[in-house]
Amino acid sequence: MQNKKLKWKSDFEKSVIIENFVNRGWIKSQEKEEESTDWNVYWATVWNVRNIFNPKNGFRLNDQQIINHFPNHYELTRKDCMVKNLKRFKREQDKEVLETFNFDFLPTTYIFPGEYSLFVEEFHRNPNQTWIVKPAARSQGKGIFLLRKIQQLKKISGTTVTSNMTQLNLASKENYVVSRYIDNPLLIGGKKFDLRMYVLVTNYKPLKVWIYNKGFGRFCNEQYTTDVAEIENMFVHLTNVAIQQYSDKYSQKHGGKYSIDALKLYVESAYGTDALQRMMDDIHNIMLTSLKSVQAVIQNDKHCFEMYGYDILLDSNLKPWLIEINASPSLTTTTPVDKNLKMNLINDVYNIVLPNDDFPDNEQKQQQPTKVGGFTLLYDESLDPNNRKTQKRQSVKIWK
Repeated sequence: MQNKKLKWKSDFEKSVIIENFVNRGWIKSQEKEEESTDWNVYWATVWNVRNIFNPKNGFRLNDQQIINHFPNHYELTRKDCMVKNLKRFKREQDKEVLETFNFDFLPTTYIFPGEYSLFVEEFHRNPNQTWIVKPAARSQGKGIFLLRKIQQLKKISGTTVTSNMTQLNLASKENYVVSRYIDNPLLIGGKKFDLRMYVLVTNYKPLKVWIYNKGFGRFCNEQYTTDVAEIENMFVHLTNVAIQQYSDKYSQKHGGKYSIDALKLYVESAYGTDALQRMMDDIHNIMLTSLKSVQAVIQNDKHCFEMYGYDILLDSNLKPWLIEINASPSLTTTTPVDKNLKMNLINDVYNIVLPNDDFPDNEQKQQQPTKVGGFTLLYDESLDPNNRKTQKRQSVKIWK
């Protein structure tokens, strides 16, 4: 198809997507129906992806079509599914007495309503611990709150809490995850922040992972404090831009975002090069372990790729913690710098999945360079499936 212009379709009216397609000279599909099949490249919502791969629809993608999600992407990107799969994977690794993976990056977490009783036991053991409660399937900070007393669970719709704290009745069908709140975050300027980093998976079996060398820290607008009087002040505790943009202190100039490069420079100058390298090694471990945890359950499909947005929190010891993984990381741009980053990000994604605007065969995929634009190959299981540690050691050099 090298001499034929590709047709594109997008469920999002995002400039960084559409401008990338237009810049490549691709042609917009003219079919308006959701069931349209007249496209080669589709940037779809997760809901439409599920519909496309629903066996009842009888639709099959052809060799000249590619889409931006795997059929059951939610196994990693729904908060409860992510926790479930990581816990299962850890049990499997423990059973086999394997030491390849380090799981010490997920705070103690319980899935409601199923693990409520276990949570109550833990709550009794650590009565002074703060917890963070999140709806399993929502995004942008919606429905999140901090918890210090069991009675606060009444905030969950349809919940009744008994006096002995042993029963939970959820009338709502919505699942929640309840995690130990990391109350000693690394602060810069006295403010809490987390990291948004991008990972591209082009294949799950064998696993092939690319990491983007750009990203940003998302900062809170208020000074961080553990004062219980501020426990409901989300401008102190939640880094989501969707929350922070409503603060009186929100800056339109920088949008509360600072580049990964600037943050790495700060860590290196304040803590040293070795500390920065250990931090990045640990972050790479989070990415690879989380992806490995769903490798057996993700429905691999040659027509699919996934660009994940990893949210990672650093504590005061530079230890990274996995907060969540986004299937549809925001492509809304708040500043010129933000737009430039995301324009390049999407461009580089398609330079990998559609090199020279063509659909590569397996041999061509194997011959791809290990660096494409801002992406560097972090892990390729097909090269040496039994030597993960060697590949990891080699991959971390990209951050220097």
